[in-house]
Amino acid sequence: MSLRIFETDPESRPKPRFSSDTVGRFRSGRMAGNRPESLSTWRVTTGDPEVADAIAKAYGGSPEAWETSAEDGLEVVTEAESVKIIIDGTHTVRSRMVLWGRQGPIHECDGVEFLSPEEDRGQPCGCPALLADRKAAAKTGRGPAPSVEVTFRLASDPDLGRFRFVSGSWELVKVLHEIENKLDQVGGPALCTLRLELVEFQTKSGIDVRYRKPVIDVHKPAPVADEAPF
Repeated sequence: MSLRIFETDPESRPKPRFSSDTVGRFRSGRMAGNRPESLSTWRVTTGDPEVADAIAKAYGGSPEAWETSAEDGLEVVTEAESVKIIIDGTHTVRSRMVLWGRQGPIHECDGVEFLSPEEDRGQPCGCPALLADRKAAAKTGRGPAPSVEVTFRLASDPDLGRFRFVSGSWELVKVLHEIENKLDQVGGPALCTLRLELVEFQTKSGIDVRYRKPVIDVHKPAPVADEAPF
């Protein structure tokens, strides 16, 4: 018989993690010393040596250990800036606004209402109405920033397991509703591309800016097992 301690204190019941069933994570950057470094190709982290080897074989790079307190202690900096993936539907896409503290999120909302804590859920979150003001508050650490989480399978090897991609990109947030609409139109597992798109421009003061933003392209229903993935 299992323990029943949470029947008397349901608020203390551990919440399921969104990534609990994933075998690895796709990342667009890494830390170089104390500073974040943007990458031009995907970096994949995992705790499974077989997954790391499969990623390296499919997309280049080699498995290496990296310093982390999490379980995904192996990383592969691939040679791929785009990857064909399968997204099973909008239920595998999670978006929220989060302001993190030392012990976890201290503000979590959908941009209009609180998502947590439970006693505040559904109440107005007090975030600014204008996108520019939201971005300014997040930049100074006074307000929440976007957090978009997507779980998916690799189109080239769906049986390898599910991977996770997490992004705080405002550019992705701007088109997230379009991505979700296209996934709904597919109505099931969708063949997509996860890619890093180069953005270059010059500011009014003459400063050259260059970075890569994450992009998700939704193509068509995912092929069945005996069809070519793309």
